[in-house]
Amino acid sequence: MRVEINEFIIADSKICHGQPTFKGTRVMVSIVLEMLQDNATIKEILEAYPSLTKEHISAALEFAAELAGRRFK
Repeated sequence: MRVEINEFIIADSKICHGQPTFKGTRVMVSIVLEMLQDNATIKEILEAYPSLTKEHISAALEFAAELAGRRFK
């Protein structure tokens, strides 16, 4: 099963066990968010993952904000 989360992020059961990844890569969104949490700069993230762009990082932050805003029962 493949779910398009936004323009840059998908969740595909055949890629990284269904964890959200950036389209066309095997880079998990959680890795980028963890790097940001650890105070990595955008430049450092892009150097570590050259297949990503600033737009990918923005999409990850938007995804995280959306999740944080959800109500959980």
